[in-house]
Amino acid sequence: MSKPMIKIHNAETNEVIEREMNDAEFAQYEADQAEKTARTTAEAEKASAKASAKAKLSALGLTEEEITALTN
Repeated sequence: MSKPMIKIHNAETNEVIEREMNDAEFAQYEADQAEKTARTTAEAEKASAKASAKAKLSALGLTEEEITALTN
């Protein structure tokens, strides 16, 4: 698998250099992608838990206003 490309643009000379990421840049890129995936997963799990809690409160007969007051 080839590594992602980096584009460097020198605004003074208008020179554009495109190159493949080096090992250190690629390692950081992979770490950033893993962190982004973990953060997205955690946010989805939190949203799912909140929706589940709201559904349970609704099943107990609470109104939307009461649920909002309890969950916010």
